[in-house]
Amino acid sequence: MKFSRLIFANLFRKKARLILTIGSFAIALFLFTLLAVVRGAFSRGTELAGADRLVVINRVGLINTMPLAYGDKIRQIKGVKYVTHNNWFGGVYQDEKNFFPQFVIDPENQRQVMTEMRVPDDQWKKFLGDRQGAIAGRNLANRFHWKVGDRIPLQNALYGSTKTWEFNLDGIYTNDKEGGDESQFWLQWDYFYENAPDALNRGQAGWWVLKLDSPDDAVRVGKAIDEGFANSSYETKTETESAFQAGFAKQLGNIQLLITTIGSVVFFTLLLVTGNTMAISIRERTGELAVLKAIGFSDRFVLFFVLAESLVIALFGGLIGLGLAFLAIPVVAVKLNGLLPPLLLSAAALGTGVVLAVAVGLASGFLPGISAMRMRVVDALRRV
Repeated sequence: MKFSRLIFANLFRKKARLILTIGSFAIALFLFTLLAVVRGAFSRGTELAGADRLVVINRVGLINTMPLAYGDKIRQIKGVKYVTHNNWFGGVYQDEKNFFPQFVIDPENQRQVMTEMRVPDDQWKKFLGDRQGAIAGRNLANRFHWKVGDRIPLQNALYGSTKTWEFNLDGIYTNDKEGGDESQFWLQWDYFYENAPDALNRGQAGWWVLKLDSPDDAVRVGKAIDEGFANSSYETKTETESAFQAGFAKQLGNIQLLITTIGSVVFFTLLLVTGNTMAISIRERTGELAVLKAIGFSDRFVLFFVLAESLVIALFGGLIGLGLAFLAIPVVAVKLNGLLPPLLLSAAALGTGVVLAVAVGLASGFLPGISAMRMRVVDALRRV
Protein backbone atom coordinates (compact mmCIF):
# COMPACT_ATOMS: atom_id res chain seq x y z
CA MET A 1 0.00 0.00 0.00
CA LYS A 2 2.94 2.40 0.50
CA PHE A 3 3.33 2.69 -3.29
CA SER A 4 -0.36 3.42 -3.89
CA ARG A 5 0.23 7.17 -4.35
CA LEU A 6 2.82 6.47 -7.03
CA ILE A 7 0.51 3.99 -8.79
CA PHE A 8 -2.43 6.41 -8.85
CA ALA A 9 -0.23 9.30 -9.90
CA ASN A 10 0.84 7.34 -12.97
CA LEU A 11 -2.72 6.28 -13.74
CA PHE A 12 -4.05 9.84 -13.68
CA ARG A 13 -1.25 11.19 -15.80
CA LYS A 14 -3.40 10.64 -18.92
CA LYS A 15 -6.89 11.24 -17.54
CA ALA A 16 -8.71 10.98 -20.87
CA ARG A 17 -7.09 7.65 -21.70
CA LEU A 18 -7.79 6.34 -18.21
CA ILE A 19 -11.47 7.30 -18.40
CA LEU A 20 -11.88 5.75 -21.87
CA THR A 21 -10.15 2.53 -20.79
CA ILE A 22 -12.20 2.18 -17.61
CA GLY A 23 -15.36 3.01 -19.60
CA SER A 24 -14.55 0.35 -22.20
CA PHE A 25 -13.89 -2.16 -19.45
CA ALA A 26 -17.15 -1.30 -17.68
CA ILE A 27 -19.28 -1.61 -20.82
CA ALA A 28 -17.63 -4.88 -21.82
CA LEU A 29 -18.14 -6.44 -18.39
CA PHE A 30 -21.72 -5.16 -18.29
CA LEU A 31 -22.44 -6.90 -21.61
CA PHE A 32 -20.68 -10.06 -20.45
CA THR A 33 -22.73 -10.13 -17.22
CA LEU A 34 -25.98 -9.48 -19.10
CA LEU A 35 -25.23 -12.36 -21.47
CA ALA A 36 -24.46 -14.63 -18.51
CA VAL A 37 -27.79 -13.72 -16.89
CA VAL A 38 -29.70 -14.41 -20.13
CA ARG A 39 -27.89 -17.72 -20.52
CA GLY A 40 -28.83 -18.61 -16.94
CA ALA A 41 -32.47 -17.73 -17.64
CA PHE A 42 -32.63 -20.18 -20.55
CA SER A 43 -31.01 -22.98 -18.56
CA ARG A 44 -32.88 -22.37 -15.28
CA GLY A 45 -35.86 -24.50 -16.30
CA THR A 46 -33.55 -27.46 -16.84
CA GLU A 47 -31.70 -26.89 -13.57
CA LEU A 48 -34.88 -26.56 -11.49
CA ALA A 49 -36.82 -29.38 -13.15
CA GLY A 50 -38.01 -32.13 -10.83
CA ALA A 51 -35.87 -35.24 -11.03
CA ASP A 52 -38.93 -37.36 -10.21
CA ARG A 53 -41.18 -35.93 -12.95
CA LEU A 54 -41.83 -37.03 -16.52
CA VAL A 55 -43.59 -35.17 -19.34
CA VAL A 56 -45.65 -37.05 -21.94
CA ILE A 57 -46.40 -35.30 -25.25
CA ASN A 58 -47.69 -36.37 -28.65
CA ARG A 59 -44.83 -37.85 -30.67
CA VAL A 60 -45.75 -35.63 -33.62
CA GLY A 61 -45.27 -32.46 -31.61
CA LEU A 62 -46.33 -30.47 -28.58
CA ILE A 63 -49.18 -28.73 -30.42
CA ASN A 64 -50.89 -32.09 -31.08
CA THR A 65 -53.23 -33.33 -28.36
CA MET A 66 -53.94 -36.77 -26.89
CA PRO A 67 -57.08 -38.44 -25.50
CA LEU A 68 -57.87 -37.78 -21.84
CA ALA A 69 -58.34 -41.54 -21.43
CA TYR A 70 -54.54 -41.91 -21.60
CA GLY A 71 -54.40 -40.65 -18.01
CA ASP A 72 -56.11 -43.73 -16.59
CA LYS A 73 -53.74 -46.06 -18.45
CA ILE A 74 -50.69 -44.10 -17.32
CA ARG A 75 -51.79 -44.25 -13.67
CA GLN A 76 -51.80 -48.05 -13.82
CA ILE A 77 -48.08 -48.24 -14.61
CA LYS A 78 -45.98 -49.27 -11.62
CA GLY A 79 -43.90 -46.41 -10.25
CA VAL A 80 -46.33 -43.63 -11.22
CA LYS A 81 -47.47 -41.76 -8.11
CA TYR A 82 -49.56 -38.86 -9.48
CA VAL A 83 -50.67 -37.77 -12.96
CA THR A 84 -51.99 -34.42 -14.12
CA HIS A 85 -52.82 -33.05 -17.55
CA ASN A 86 -52.46 -29.57 -19.04
CA ASN A 87 -53.44 -27.67 -22.14
CA TRP A 88 -52.23 -24.41 -23.64
CA PHE A 89 -54.78 -21.58 -23.54
CA GLY A 90 -53.08 -18.72 -25.38
CA GLY A 91 -55.21 -15.75 -24.41
CA VAL A 92 -54.29 -12.07 -24.71
CA TYR A 93 -54.49 -9.67 -21.76
CA GLN A 94 -55.12 -6.08 -22.89
CA ASP A 95 -52.31 -6.12 -25.48
CA GLU A 96 -50.57 -8.84 -27.50
CA LYS A 97 -47.26 -7.68 -26.02
CA ASN A 98 -48.43 -8.82 -22.58
CA PHE A 99 -47.34 -12.41 -23.09
CA PHE A 100 -47.41 -14.93 -20.25
CA PRO A 101 -47.94 -18.73 -20.14
CA GLN A 102 -51.57 -19.75 -19.57
CA PHE A 103 -52.42 -23.35 -18.80
CA VAL A 104 -55.71 -25.19 -18.47
CA ILE A 105 -54.97 -27.49 -15.53
CA ASP A 106 -56.39 -30.54 -13.81
CA PRO A 107 -57.11 -29.03 -10.37
CA GLU A 108 -57.53 -32.40 -8.66
CA ASN A 109 -53.90 -33.39 -9.23
CA GLN A 110 -51.96 -30.20 -9.99
CA ARG A 111 -50.66 -29.60 -6.47
CA GLN A 112 -49.67 -33.25 -5.98
CA VAL A 113 -47.44 -33.13 -9.08
CA MET A 114 -46.12 -29.54 -9.03
CA THR A 115 -45.27 -29.61 -5.33
CA GLU A 116 -42.90 -26.64 -5.38
CA MET A 117 -45.68 -24.28 -6.53
CA ARG A 118 -47.46 -23.34 -3.32
CA VAL A 119 -51.00 -21.95 -3.11
CA PRO A 120 -52.49 -21.14 0.34
CA ASP A 121 -55.12 -23.70 1.29
CA ASP A 122 -57.92 -21.17 1.62
CA GLN A 123 -57.18 -19.71 -1.82
CA TRP A 124 -56.99 -23.17 -3.39
CA LYS A 125 -60.30 -24.16 -1.81
CA LYS A 126 -61.93 -21.05 -3.24
CA PHE A 127 -60.42 -21.83 -6.66
CA LEU A 128 -61.83 -25.38 -6.61
CA GLY A 129 -65.33 -24.06 -5.94
CA ASP A 130 -65.20 -21.38 -8.66
CA ARG A 131 -65.55 -22.61 -12.25
CA GLN A 132 -64.29 -19.26 -13.51
CA GLY A 133 -61.49 -19.23 -10.97
CA ALA A 134 -57.83 -18.70 -11.81
CA ILE A 135 -54.46 -18.89 -10.07
CA ALA A 136 -51.56 -16.58 -11.01
CA GLY A 137 -47.88 -16.71 -10.14
CA ARG A 138 -46.53 -14.07 -7.77
CA ASN A 139 -44.30 -12.44 -10.39
CA LEU A 140 -47.18 -12.32 -12.86
CA ALA A 141 -49.50 -10.76 -10.30
CA ASN A 142 -46.88 -8.16 -9.39
CA ARG A 143 -46.28 -7.39 -13.06
CA PHE A 144 -49.89 -6.39 -13.69
CA HIS A 145 -50.64 -5.29 -10.11
CA TRP A 146 -53.27 -8.00 -9.70
CA LYS A 147 -54.66 -8.96 -6.34
CA VAL A 148 -56.90 -11.76 -5.18
CA GLY A 149 -60.50 -10.98 -6.12
CA ASP A 150 -59.69 -9.16 -9.38
CA ARG A 151 -61.60 -9.97 -12.56
CA ILE A 152 -59.18 -10.91 -15.37
CA PRO A 153 -60.41 -10.77 -19.01
CA LEU A 154 -58.49 -12.70 -21.68
CA GLN A 155 -59.25 -12.61 -25.40
CA ASN A 156 -58.74 -15.90 -27.18
CA ALA A 157 -58.93 -16.66 -30.91
CA LEU A 158 -57.38 -20.14 -30.80
CA TYR A 159 -60.63 -22.00 -30.25
CA GLY A 160 -63.12 -20.84 -32.83
CA SER A 161 -64.12 -17.20 -33.09
CA THR A 162 -62.50 -14.48 -30.99
CA LYS A 163 -64.01 -14.54 -27.54
CA THR A 164 -63.38 -12.82 -24.24
CA TRP A 165 -63.04 -15.24 -21.35
CA GLU A 166 -63.32 -13.76 -17.87
CA PHE A 167 -61.71 -15.22 -14.77
CA ASN A 168 -61.79 -14.53 -11.05
CA LEU A 169 -58.31 -14.39 -9.52
CA ASP A 170 -58.83 -16.70 -6.55
CA GLY A 171 -55.21 -17.27 -5.57
CA ILE A 172 -51.54 -16.47 -6.09
CA TYR A 173 -48.89 -19.18 -6.04
CA THR A 174 -45.25 -18.91 -5.01
CA ASN A 175 -42.34 -21.18 -5.90
CA ASP A 176 -40.24 -22.82 -3.21
CA LYS A 177 -37.20 -22.98 -5.49
CA GLU A 178 -35.04 -19.88 -5.83
CA GLY A 179 -35.56 -18.47 -9.31
CA GLY A 180 -38.45 -20.86 -9.93
CA ASP A 181 -41.25 -20.03 -12.34
CA GLU A 182 -43.86 -17.67 -10.91
CA SER A 183 -45.20 -16.37 -14.22
CA GLN A 184 -47.95 -18.89 -15.04
CA PHE A 185 -51.72 -18.41 -15.16
CA TRP A 186 -53.90 -21.44 -14.38
CA LEU A 187 -57.58 -21.87 -15.21
CA GLN A 188 -60.12 -24.60 -14.49
CA TRP A 189 -60.30 -27.56 -16.86
CA ASP A 190 -64.10 -27.90 -16.51
CA TYR A 191 -64.70 -24.26 -17.44
CA PHE A 192 -62.51 -24.63 -20.51
CA TYR A 193 -64.17 -27.94 -21.44
CA GLU A 194 -67.64 -26.42 -21.27
CA ASN A 195 -66.79 -23.39 -23.40
CA ALA A 196 -64.41 -24.79 -26.01
CA PRO A 197 -65.93 -25.63 -29.44
CA ASP A 198 -67.15 -29.22 -29.86
CA ALA A 199 -64.70 -29.98 -32.63
CA LEU A 200 -61.68 -28.79 -30.70
CA ASN A 201 -60.10 -30.18 -27.56
CA ARG A 202 -63.17 -31.99 -26.28
CA GLY A 203 -61.81 -35.02 -24.46
CA GLN A 204 -58.22 -34.10 -25.39
CA ALA A 205 -55.20 -33.04 -23.34
CA GLY A 206 -52.14 -31.19 -24.52
CA TRP A 207 -49.60 -33.04 -22.36
CA TRP A 208 -49.27 -35.06 -19.19
CA VAL A 209 -46.95 -34.50 -16.23
CA LEU A 210 -46.21 -37.45 -13.96
CA LYS A 211 -44.73 -37.62 -10.50
CA LEU A 212 -42.87 -40.85 -9.82
CA ASP A 213 -42.28 -42.84 -6.67
CA SER A 214 -38.56 -42.54 -7.35
CA PRO A 215 -36.33 -40.85 -9.98
CA ASP A 216 -34.82 -44.30 -10.56
CA ASP A 217 -38.10 -45.36 -12.20
CA ALA A 218 -37.90 -42.68 -14.92
CA VAL A 219 -36.37 -44.78 -17.71
CA ARG A 220 -38.57 -47.81 -17.09
CA VAL A 221 -41.82 -45.82 -16.78
CA GLY A 222 -41.06 -43.70 -19.84
CA LYS A 223 -40.39 -46.78 -21.93
CA ALA A 224 -43.58 -48.47 -20.67
CA ILE A 225 -45.71 -45.45 -21.61
CA ASP A 226 -44.33 -45.10 -25.13
CA GLU A 227 -44.52 -48.82 -25.81
CA GLY A 228 -48.08 -48.92 -24.47
CA PHE A 229 -49.27 -46.34 -27.01
CA ALA A 230 -47.08 -47.45 -29.91
CA ASN A 231 -48.87 -47.92 -33.26
CA SER A 232 -51.90 -46.01 -31.98
CA SER A 233 -53.40 -42.90 -33.54
CA TYR A 234 -51.76 -40.85 -30.81
CA GLU A 235 -48.25 -42.17 -30.20
CA THR A 236 -46.40 -40.58 -27.30
CA LYS A 237 -42.97 -39.26 -26.47
CA THR A 238 -42.01 -39.43 -22.80
CA GLU A 239 -38.97 -37.71 -21.33
CA THR A 240 -37.76 -36.28 -18.06
CA GLU A 241 -38.88 -32.78 -17.20
CA SER A 242 -35.31 -31.46 -17.55
CA ALA A 243 -35.00 -32.98 -21.05
CA PHE A 244 -38.38 -31.50 -21.97
CA GLN A 245 -37.32 -28.04 -20.78
CA ALA A 246 -34.03 -28.28 -22.66
CA GLY A 247 -35.79 -29.33 -25.86
CA PHE A 248 -38.28 -26.48 -25.50
CA ALA A 249 -35.42 -23.96 -25.20
CA LYS A 250 -33.68 -25.42 -28.26
CA GLN A 251 -36.68 -24.53 -30.39
CA LEU A 252 -35.37 -20.96 -30.22
CA GLY A 253 -32.02 -22.08 -31.62
CA ASN A 254 -28.69 -22.88 -29.97
CA ILE A 255 -28.88 -20.02 -27.49
CA GLN A 256 -26.07 -21.41 -25.35
CA LEU A 257 -23.58 -21.46 -28.24
CA LEU A 258 -24.60 -18.00 -29.42
CA ILE A 259 -24.22 -16.44 -25.98
CA THR A 260 -20.92 -18.23 -25.32
CA THR A 261 -19.51 -17.04 -28.66
CA ILE A 262 -20.53 -13.42 -28.08
CA GLY A 263 -19.19 -13.54 -24.52
CA SER A 264 -15.84 -14.89 -25.74
CA VAL A 265 -15.55 -12.09 -28.31
CA VAL A 266 -16.34 -9.51 -25.61
CA PHE A 267 -13.71 -11.03 -23.32
CA PHE A 268 -11.04 -11.09 -26.06
CA THR A 269 -11.78 -7.49 -27.06
CA LEU A 270 -11.54 -6.42 -23.43
CA LEU A 271 -8.16 -8.10 -23.13
CA LEU A 272 -6.85 -6.33 -26.24
CA VAL A 273 -8.06 -2.88 -25.15
CA THR A 274 -6.61 -3.09 -21.65
CA GLY A 275 -3.38 -4.71 -22.84
CA ASN A 276 -2.88 -2.00 -25.47
CA THR A 277 -3.41 0.73 -22.87
CA MET A 278 -0.81 -0.78 -20.56
CA ALA A 279 1.68 -1.29 -23.40
CA ILE A 280 1.41 2.38 -24.46
CA SER A 281 1.69 3.52 -20.83
CA ILE A 282 4.88 1.51 -20.28
CA ARG A 283 6.41 2.75 -23.54
CA GLU A 284 5.78 6.36 -22.50
CA ARG A 285 7.48 5.81 -19.13
CA THR A 286 10.50 3.84 -20.24
CA GLY A 287 12.90 6.40 -18.79
CA GLU A 288 11.13 6.56 -15.44
CA LEU A 289 11.15 2.78 -15.05
CA ALA A 290 14.85 2.76 -15.92
CA VAL A 291 15.50 5.34 -13.18
CA LEU A 292 13.62 3.17 -10.68
CA LYS A 293 15.89 0.27 -11.56
CA ALA A 294 18.97 2.46 -11.41
CA ILE A 295 18.26 3.60 -7.84
CA GLY A 296 17.82 0.05 -6.59
CA PHE A 297 14.29 -1.19 -7.27
CA SER A 298 14.25 -4.83 -8.36
CA ASP A 299 12.92 -6.31 -11.58
CA ARG A 300 10.15 -7.98 -9.60
CA PHE A 301 9.06 -4.62 -8.20
CA VAL A 302 8.77 -3.21 -11.73
CA LEU A 303 6.61 -6.20 -12.72
CA PHE A 304 4.48 -5.75 -9.60
CA PHE A 305 4.19 -2.03 -10.33
CA VAL A 306 2.84 -2.62 -13.86
CA LEU A 307 0.46 -5.40 -12.75
CA ALA A 308 -0.87 -3.21 -9.93
CA GLU A 309 -1.77 -0.45 -12.38
CA SER A 310 -3.50 -2.92 -14.67
CA LEU A 311 -5.43 -4.44 -11.76
CA VAL A 312 -6.63 -1.04 -10.53
CA ILE A 313 -8.02 -0.23 -14.00
CA ALA A 314 -9.66 -3.66 -14.23
CA LEU A 315 -11.23 -3.51 -10.75
CA PHE A 316 -12.56 0.03 -11.17
CA GLY A 317 -13.97 -0.75 -14.61
CA GLY A 318 -15.29 -4.10 -13.44
CA LEU A 319 -17.09 -2.69 -10.40
CA ILE A 320 -18.67 0.04 -12.52
CA GLY A 321 -19.79 -2.55 -15.09
CA LEU A 322 -21.24 -4.83 -12.41
CA GLY A 323 -22.99 -1.86 -10.82
CA LEU A 324 -24.58 -0.99 -14.15
CA ALA A 325 -25.69 -4.61 -14.56
CA PHE A 326 -27.16 -4.62 -11.04
CA LEU A 327 -29.24 -1.53 -11.86
CA ALA A 328 -30.13 -2.36 -15.47
CA ILE A 329 -31.07 -6.05 -15.36
CA PRO A 330 -34.32 -5.57 -13.34
CA VAL A 331 -35.34 -2.84 -15.81
CA VAL A 332 -34.55 -5.08 -18.80
CA ALA A 333 -36.54 -7.91 -17.22
CA VAL A 334 -39.61 -5.68 -16.95
CA LYS A 335 -39.25 -4.41 -20.53
CA LEU A 336 -39.14 -7.98 -21.88
CA ASN A 337 -42.78 -8.42 -20.78
CA GLY A 338 -42.34 -12.07 -19.85
CA LEU A 339 -40.84 -13.10 -23.22
CA LEU A 340 -37.92 -14.70 -21.36
CA PRO A 341 -37.72 -16.55 -18.05
CA PRO A 342 -36.94 -14.30 -15.05
CA LEU A 343 -33.55 -12.56 -15.33
CA LEU A 344 -31.71 -13.00 -12.02
CA LEU A 345 -28.34 -11.47 -11.19
CA SER A 346 -27.09 -13.86 -8.54
CA ALA A 347 -24.22 -13.43 -6.10
CA ALA A 348 -22.39 -16.14 -8.04
CA ALA A 349 -22.66 -14.10 -11.25
CA LEU A 350 -21.32 -10.99 -9.47
CA GLY A 351 -18.47 -13.04 -8.03
CA THR A 352 -17.67 -14.43 -11.48
CA GLY A 353 -17.58 -10.86 -12.80
CA VAL A 354 -15.05 -9.81 -10.16
CA VAL A 355 -12.87 -12.87 -10.87
CA LEU A 356 -13.06 -12.13 -14.60
CA ALA A 357 -12.01 -8.51 -14.00
CA VAL A 358 -9.00 -9.62 -11.95
CA ALA A 359 -8.06 -12.23 -14.57
CA VAL A 360 -8.21 -9.69 -17.41
CA GLY A 361 -6.24 -7.18 -15.35
CA LEU A 362 -3.45 -9.68 -14.69
CA ALA A 363 -3.42 -11.00 -18.26
CA SER A 364 -3.40 -7.57 -19.90
CA GLY A 365 -0.60 -6.32 -17.65
CA PHE A 366 1.55 -9.43 -17.77
CA LEU A 367 3.29 -8.99 -21.15
CA PRO A 368 3.97 -5.23 -20.72
CA GLY A 369 5.19 -6.02 -17.19
CA ILE A 370 7.54 -8.74 -18.41
CA SER A 371 8.86 -6.33 -21.05
CA ALA A 372 9.50 -3.65 -18.41
CA MET A 373 11.07 -6.17 -16.04
CA ARG A 374 13.56 -7.39 -18.68
CA MET A 375 14.44 -3.89 -19.82
CA ARG A 376 18.13 -3.00 -19.44
CA VAL A 377 18.77 0.30 -17.71
CA VAL A 378 21.45 1.43 -20.18
CA ASP A 379 19.27 0.69 -23.24
CA ALA A 380 16.24 2.34 -21.67
CA LEU A 381 18.10 5.54 -20.73
CA ARG A 382 19.57 5.72 -24.21
CA ARG A 383 16.04 6.13 -25.63
CA VAL A 384 15.32 9.17 -23.49
